[in-house]
Amino acid sequence: MKIAVAGIGYVGLSMAVLLSQQNEVFAIDIIPEKIKMINNKKSPISDKEIEDFLLNKPLNLIATTDSHLAYKDADFVIVATPTNYDETKNYFDTSSVETVIKQVIEINPKAYIVIKSTIPVGFCERVKKKYSYKNILFSPEFLREGKALYDNLYPSRIIVGTDLDSKEQIEKANIFANLLKQAAIKKEVEIKIMNVTAAESVKLFANTYLALRVSFFNELDTYAEIKNLDTKSIIEGIGLDPRIGNYYNNPSFGYGGYCLPKDTKQLLANYNEVPQNIISAIVSSNKTRKDFIAEQILSKKPKSVGIYRLTMKSGSDNFRQSAIQGIIKRLKSKNVEVYIYEPTIKEKIFLDNVVIKNINTFKEMSDVIVANRYNAELNDVKEKVYTRDLYFRD
Repeated sequence: MKIAVAGIGYVGLSMAVLLSQQNEVFAIDIIPEKIKMINNKKSPISDKEIEDFLLNKPLNLIATTDSHLAYKDADFVIVATPTNYDETKNYFDTSSVETVIKQVIEINPKAYIVIKSTIPVGFCERVKKKYSYKNILFSPEFLREGKALYDNLYPSRIIVGTDLDSKEQIEKANIFANLLKQAAIKKEVEIKIMNVTAAESVKLFANTYLALRVSFFNELDTYAEIKNLDTKSIIEGIGLDPRIGNYYNNPSFGYGGYCLPKDTKQLLANYNEVPQNIISAIVSSNKTRKDFIAEQILSKKPKSVGIYRLTMKSGSDNFRQSAIQGIIKRLKSKNVEVYIYEPTIKEKIFLDNVVIKNINTFKEMSDVIVANRYNAELNDVKEKVYTRDLYFRD
């Protein structure tokens, strides 16, 4: 079966690698450097399993910038292009997704389009009408940064949204779901075929619940820090309740990354004219947490603050919408000198702050070192470090 994947980020590349084990896959992107790396069996993103599979597995995978080559005769076209949140419009910028839809309709009108990009609730039905094209499915992804292929190899569930009034579309949804299942290592995987708008809702509600959990443990940590209590003991005490569990509970500077900030805001926008309290609280709590963290750092009266890594977590090279950037902006607004240690970027300046590549120089120049996630290379200056990372695990 021929499959095209549009967009070679975490989602798209993990899909392309996964499915190219058993199918002919063309991965298309607009960045030539990415294409060259993949065709040379190198991963343009930090993901251990993707790096291993590209280098060592017999994959039927070709990366290209040629849309005709990718889409022509493809049975499925997976769309995994970025959909950033537009703060002005209170809406995802879905222009890249629609661009792919229009290209596929022009090049291969028989193809089934499977949207993996995160989209607003109701998007699929809207574009079906807009382009008079019914062959559109939605399959939400549930991936972690740096673990994208792993989470496809061991999926928690496979969900495909379709038109439940169409036998053909239900059949196509099942075919696609089974392609994912067959390529996975984990064999006992629950497949759910549902209404396409319900599937869109699953994605946004799932990520908003995760943001809620992050926010809850961060606010618990804020309380404990102000009251001079042991956050870890409190978390472990409540986590012994099996309904709560001892997972996804490590305090941080706030939720960030590719999905949670934009997905919570999009869901809140979808709640227009729908009564709610919790969803807006989740969005506002993230700002409150960053305000609190910045105040705690400023209370130490540092002349210079070193930011240890822009990335969200260890093992990741992504720092888009990372919570630490909000902390940097708050410190800069108080005229604090900020230095950044981030070895994964080429820039010498980031957000108007000097980027230092030498870890020892960075340590010497920083009165306080701020680390969203702690690393053993800070052990020799532990007395300088401000972090809320209690478990040193993610």
